[in-house]
Amino acid sequence: MDHAAILSRLEQVIAARRGGDPDASYVARLHAKGLGKIAQKVGEEATETVIAALTGDAAELTGEAADLLFHLLVLLGARDVPIGAVLAELARREGMSGIDEKASRSA
Repeated sequence: MDHAAILSRLEQVIAARRGGDPDASYVARLHAKGLGKIAQKVGEEATETVIAALTGDAAELTGEAADLLFHLLVLLGARDVPIGAVLAELARREGMSGIDEKASRSA
């Protein structure tokens, strides 16, 4: 299964729905409320993911992580940042220790 392709297809669906009818599309409704609301939803989903990691089972964590990824894709789309750019950044970091990568950002 090509997981990057799944993210890319979801990104395309989100882009197609962005300017749609807010009464018929959750994505359109979020966009109608603005970037602040979209960012807030990412924060809420991140919190729910953390709670599921600490208190839930694997299925609950999986569901919350999916919600977080979906809302992150909505946020990235709202800022015109393609998922490919995020995946490319992850690829750039591959093989680099987290400590070294973090140090390179503060230098």
